[in-house]
Amino acid sequence: MKGIFTFFVIFFACIAGAYSQSKYELRGTILDIGGLPLTGASIQVAGTSFGTVTDLEGKYSLVFDKPGDYNLKLSFIGFKTIDEKVAISKPVFTRNYKLEEEISSLQEVEIMGRKEEGYKNTSTFIGSKTQTNIKDLPQSVSYATKELILDQGLMRVGETVKNFSGVSQFTFYDDITIRGFRINGGSNTQLVNGMRSTSGFWKQPLINYLERVEVLKGPSSALFGNASPGGVVNRVTKKPLDINRNSLSFSMGSFNNFRGLADFTGPANKSKTLLYRLNLGYEDAQNFRDLQFDKNIVVAPSFSFIASEKTRVNLDLVFNNSSSRLDRGQSTFENDLYSTPISRSLNTANDYLKEQTYTITTSINHQISKSISLNASYMKTGYNEDLQEHRSSNSYAVDGTGNTIPTMVGRQVFIRKRSRFVDNLSSYLNINTTTGSLAHKLVVGYDYARESLAAGGSQLTASGYRNASNTGSIARFDPSKPQNYLLDAAGNPVPNVSHFDLENPIPSQAMQDMSKYFYAQVGYDPTLYYLNGFYAQDQITLGKLEAMIGVRYEVYTDFENYKKEGEQKVNQNALLPRLGLVYKANEHVNFYGTYVEGYNPQTASTIANPNAGGPFDPLESSMVEFGMKSDWFNKRLELTTGIYQITQKNTLYPVAGETDLLEQIGEESAKGVEIDLVGRVLMNWSVMASYAYNVAEITESPNEADLGKQKPNAPKHQGNLWTKYDFDQGALTGLGIGFGTNFVTERNLSLSATQTIPGYTLMNAAVYYTTGNVRLQLNVNNLTDETHWVGGYDYLRLFPGAPRNVLGTITFSF
Repeated sequence: MKGIFTFFVIFFACIAGAYSQSKYELRGTILDIGGLPLTGASIQVAGTSFGTVTDLEGKYSLVFDKPGDYNLKLSFIGFKTIDEKVAISKPVFTRNYKLEEEISSLQEVEIMGRKEEGYKNTSTFIGSKTQTNIKDLPQSVSYATKELILDQGLMRVGETVKNFSGVSQFTFYDDITIRGFRINGGSNTQLVNGMRSTSGFWKQPLINYLERVEVLKGPSSALFGNASPGGVVNRVTKKPLDINRNSLSFSMGSFNNFRGLADFTGPANKSKTLLYRLNLGYEDAQNFRDLQFDKNIVVAPSFSFIASEKTRVNLDLVFNNSSSRLDRGQSTFENDLYSTPISRSLNTANDYLKEQTYTITTSINHQISKSISLNASYMKTGYNEDLQEHRSSNSYAVDGTGNTIPTMVGRQVFIRKRSRFVDNLSSYLNINTTTGSLAHKLVVGYDYARESLAAGGSQLTASGYRNASNTGSIARFDPSKPQNYLLDAAGNPVPNVSHFDLENPIPSQAMQDMSKYFYAQVGYDPTLYYLNGFYAQDQITLGKLEAMIGVRYEVYTDFENYKKEGEQKVNQNALLPRLGLVYKANEHVNFYGTYVEGYNPQTASTIANPNAGGPFDPLESSMVEFGMKSDWFNKRLELTTGIYQITQKNTLYPVAGETDLLEQIGEESAKGVEIDLVGRVLMNWSVMASYAYNVAEITESPNEADLGKQKPNAPKHQGNLWTKYDFDQGALTGLGIGFGTNFVTERNLSLSATQTIPGYTLMNAAVYYTTGNVRLQLNVNNLTDETHWVGGYDYLRLFPGAPRNVLGTITFSF
């Protein structure tokens, strides 16, 4: 705490010192060629983050600490950029500008870095495989730009989803729900730059190398193959820029949190044909949870080679090395949610989790002719896991009569190693043509994806109770046969792994002698699947109407008993249509409607139990969605509203009276309303807001009690507001303040249990000060210190949110 206190003393001393200096003001107006003011135009000192935007009358004001020559960059979406050197030598200097409109085609592949700044992102590639204005896409997209991520002091994808309508955490792993349907990092349906990828389920890596996080709502199988019906998360990495931008950032905060980040980009040669970007990240952080910590190193270089006006090549590498402990959640006394502190974890001091993940991507964009371009990308992903953990056995301890002891949690031990690899090839043609009065934007492509779990994946498990001779263990205690078990002096069965004492946790959290346990070996047998996908899509424009028609044919190939006797290839085919329509009512308002279908295989690679039966038909889903997208205040503010209904069938349920067998008799649905607002209200007032109402329930089930139940960890209501105001006039120039709140309502933890977790409302705040090339930032999260839970499975595995915490950051731009 002494180090944090010293940091904040220096933080506020810097602010006070900055205000005592002399000021030099540059002011003026930015207009278009016709003399109309450009509201929200950016004027920035080149190579730094110091700058401002114009007000409703096109006026701007920049205040410098000292005189000198400054290289200014003026920009506005759709207008040519102006670069000019200005000599500031007197207290007030006036300079007016006019920007010329620029007519340029949208790039066909996300290979060049995004120069647009702020919370609003104008275009995306995720919904159509070509750069499309989000307003023109007939499907809902939510996103968080790097500027929003920076202002909120976020470092995990799970932290960003509070800003998205209909998206919430399921646990605090890489694990979320979208419109009531669950996806996670190990599901191989998450995307990096529109390419299928994989990561560890347990820990979320740093996101300092990301340009933005975006979610395409609803089934996305028509473009990306098998995926969750709720939507897909796409992580867009930062790309090289053709201008120099460099920054160093250092943060300190609660729970002994420290991280250092670096971002360097610019041209590598005078001709600007070779561009580079290098993002580095280091994190050493403790946690409000007992025994938890995270040490992460991220190295993410990227290169763009502009071979000619027609050909661009990009290379991206992201390497993450993580050392931590796996946190299986908070356990409470039986059915008593508030009986233990949210800090309580069941780990011991010699537990560990070591993960290494890399993705390497090569992509090329070649303009074959004025109307045809070729895009091809290949991504390789590797993931390695090395785990040793003490965790709950998902049950309480039992005494000699078989009754539970509500203050003692049964424990088990996992020691596991495994590796997983994903190969992903995506190639497609973009064809722009016309037939009569119809304009066509065609995408014709082929995808190949392959995932394998390498040989040698295996786990040692210690669990259950010791047998009478103390030579092994028995999975469960049977009180009718006490003679089979080793009993203590009180007649209670002796556990293989000592129970966790919720009332006296310190001895349970001390280092344990791993050699004293009896282990059973569990194999993670090698698995392999691959898919071949062929798709075509046409965006057809006729006046104010724009239709999107697409279809994908996919062959999913899996292997039962892979690399064993009786190996058998299993194929599943899917034909997936996509229909969308946009009506451009006027320059600012679009109405849209869409129908999409999706699927997700249920085969040996996705079902862990080899005795489950099958092969099963895939999960089949469909969605109907209608909505409106509009922009306001000279296109600075974007509003999206939508209503939807998603249905998924072929859900697996256990066969009555059988131990392992499953049958396809389930159906589930989600329907709701979403509202998203993002952008700038005024030149120096940014906002991000969302609201969602979602009814996600079971509509067909062999268990009548399940019918009509809200799905686990899917709140019916949730909302978010974040706003930031920058002072750009008077004595407070350079100062900014931010405030946010988000809420979710009560959630079910499972379908089979009646346990719930309460809703919550959190408030967060931030203060910023920018002077020259230096930005100081202080974030305070959970201002009211509200006890809350972001998700969970039951009261033995709860995932509490962080109590009140602070984070101070200093950033140098050069």
